[in-house]
Amino acid sequence: MVSLGCAKNLVDAEVMLGHLPEERFEIVTDESLAEIIVVNTCAFIEDAKEESVETILEVADHKQKGACRLLVVTGCLPQRYAAELAADLPEVDIFIGTGEFHRLVELIDQHRPQQGALLAVDAPRYLYDHTTPRVKSSPFYSTYVKIAEGCDNHCSYCIIPQLRGPLRSRSIDSVVAEVTALVADGVREINLIAQDITAFGSDRKDGSDLVGLLRELVKINDLRWLRLLYAYPDGISDALIGLIAAEHKICNYLDIPLQHIDDSILQRMKRRIDQQTIRGLVVRLRQAIPSLTLRTSFIVGFPGETEQQFAQLLAFVKEGHFDRVGVFRYSREEGTPAADLPDQIAERVKKGRLEKLMKAQQRVSFRRNRALVGQVEPVLVEGYSEETELLLSGRSLRQAPDIDGQVYITAGQAEIGDIVPLRITDSSDYDLIGEIVAAGETAADG
Repeated sequence: MVSLGCAKNLVDAEVMLGHLPEERFEIVTDESLAEIIVVNTCAFIEDAKEESVETILEVADHKQKGACRLLVVTGCLPQRYAAELAADLPEVDIFIGTGEFHRLVELIDQHRPQQGALLAVDAPRYLYDHTTPRVKSSPFYSTYVKIAEGCDNHCSYCIIPQLRGPLRSRSIDSVVAEVTALVADGVREINLIAQDITAFGSDRKDGSDLVGLLRELVKINDLRWLRLLYAYPDGISDALIGLIAAEHKICNYLDIPLQHIDDSILQRMKRRIDQQTIRGLVVRLRQAIPSLTLRTSFIVGFPGETEQQFAQLLAFVKEGHFDRVGVFRYSREEGTPAADLPDQIAERVKKGRLEKLMKAQQRVSFRRNRALVGQVEPVLVEGYSEETELLLSGRSLRQAPDIDGQVYITAGQAEIGDIVPLRITDSSDYDLIGEIVAAGETAADG
């Protein structure tokens, strides 16, 4: 199984693996030994589509040189381009969309080589729950839990509603049951994900919402960290802010995709928010949760973005509001309203703006990390560093898996999966360095 793209895709891959009967299938990590290879693709932006196609062609080589006899392509790419892919990639035997991946075994059994590629793509309706089998591929101490599928926001640049369908929220009881089982199995950190977690429950019409879900999840014994990813700004209520501030199990960490700061661009993006509201939200968050780590993402080169509008965004980043920033070049995706807008920006201009924005944030990140030196932070130990086996490494509460930096531990011992107090002794642009201290020691002690 090769899974590309976001953590939401990773959960889908784990569900696919969970549906494979152990008496029929053995999961291997060496592609050359695999008789069936599944590539779970992403098609969110042009770069992701290119990576998906390149990966398919790479693994297809195993049909000639390895043991592979069946190549399956799943996820967003076939959901969007199934017919074209079937014509252009004869190496692929089965194409499965985003709403049919749970039928992997059934479709493998249905495939007949003489009939050509099998296509299983329909309107996405599937939603996994706590009873769904799943093979966890992340470390034993941390995992992702998808609380909803699809999206109703319809931002003008985004293809996700077409790839994933409308918002479909799980029940609170289902999410609680899954998290309870994961924690009982040794998971310490739960990362809640959805395309828009703040929209959770709004489609159910039963009073469910994110705050209600969190209030139930924090009751779970032995759950240590509960992290919220992809919280849309217009859905962050005072009740949610207050709950994060009050509950020690909820990480003081929010990933809030803002995309821009200029009002006219936000309007053309159909973001339902403006600069004044964004600035007010940042102030509210910082006042209510002084230790909050804020992550956001921006798009540069949106159609019609002038030098002045980009300069406004650059100045906003330089103000230093955010601990982490991801920057994306606008990708012109057919089928989205923004693709038809005039004044599309040249790729070289987009690349230049991306580099300027990232350099500005690099300096901000360095300053914010430097301010942590001397403090004691809880750190989740993940094992020995990839840089040197002489050092343990891990993540602080301020660092989400896969997207943020690391903490390098220069003194003290701990087991993988332990959450230990660590005094920060040094920092870089994105990483922290520190020493494990005695339990109970606090920042005030030194």
